[in-house]
Amino acid sequence: MKRKIKYFTDMDKILFFTVLALIVFGTLNIVTASSREAVVNNDANLFYYFFKHSIILIISLIAYLIVLKVPTKNYKKWIVFIYVIVLGMNLFLILKGVATRGANNWIDLGFMKIQPSELAKPTLIVSMSLLFEMYFKKLKDVNEKHDMIIWKIIGFALIFPILVFLQKDLGTAIILLGIFVVLFVFSPISTKEKLKAGFLAIIIVVILLIARLSITGYILSEAQTSRLYNFINPCAKYEDTGYQVCNAFIAINNGGLTGVGIGKSTQKYSYIPEPHTDMVFSIIAEENGVLICSLIFIAYLIIIYRILKLSMRVKKLSHRYICLGVSTYIFLHILINLGGLFGVIPLTGVPLPFLSYGGSFTLSLIATLAVVQRIHIEMKNERIKIK
Repeated sequence: MKRKIKYFTDMDKILFFTVLALIVFGTLNIVTASSREAVVNNDANLFYYFFKHSIILIISLIAYLIVLKVPTKNYKKWIVFIYVIVLGMNLFLILKGVATRGANNWIDLGFMKIQPSELAKPTLIVSMSLLFEMYFKKLKDVNEKHDMIIWKIIGFALIFPILVFLQKDLGTAIILLGIFVVLFVFSPISTKEKLKAGFLAIIIVVILLIARLSITGYILSEAQTSRLYNFINPCAKYEDTGYQVCNAFIAINNGGLTGVGIGKSTQKYSYIPEPHTDMVFSIIAEENGVLICSLIFIAYLIIIYRILKLSMRVKKLSHRYICLGVSTYIFLHILINLGGLFGVIPLTGVPLPFLSYGGSFTLSLIATLAVVQRIHIEMKNERIKIK
């Protein structure tokens, strides 16, 4: 039986519409969250960031449609090229990057800025997944020596969080490391070899940190260190390092159950810097209240559940790991963003999926979800010959 791929019919529509609802809500919320920033800091109208973000979404939609049409079997042909390009961009940042809020993680092209560390996340997920699939039989063969294979995988994976850490972007480095750890833990490598490799990797990381300390005189930057030490009771350090989180607490408290109303946030007026980016949830909570925030949490749970469910249904090994990596990617962004916002963990400054204003992150996230949908489409068609 032959039939053409029916992209919309065969995709996960619950996942698609849940993501779409969050993107629409997040884009509309950017208008109110960024209003003060647009008028005062950019001398523009209220819709300045809304229009910029809409352009980003259009570009992301084009990327989504392109990725959706690329068969996953072709990933092996392109992943080395993409890996080298993304690696080169992150290496370039060590020497020539543009510093933003303490992190040296932007490439300024004049007409736009690119954050290569965001591109590293989908690259890491796909490359590790393909490596696990490539070496699966050898890793399962007890008569084979696995050390070189394991260290090859570790080397390919850890180079990204190391480079991003050197760019002084601790939050993104933690996410990249977290993705690696989850995929490594659930890899086909035996438990004994995982423990051995993990122990040696920790020793190597400690040596590298000591070397960094001896060369530069510090491991973490002053801003990173202050955030780590001062996240407990931030309001006691309001005039120093705690003002951002403390004002987020005030915004959330102001919102109550139903919120103060759309456009009526007071904390976005100079109290929370760039409230449309990493701290956007505090403005959402203030204006919309706990009820709407609860719906957002439910939407996040649906998205992560649908991707994890797909990882358990697909037959191809690389597909399983890609879905696991993507769900980890989204979960860690939510955890680190909201954990820092609520004062549970130190604030490290990462965007909140589908709600924060941003270019490279939005593009990478939407393109990555296109990969997940492509996997779902292929799963639906794997017993049918596709014309």
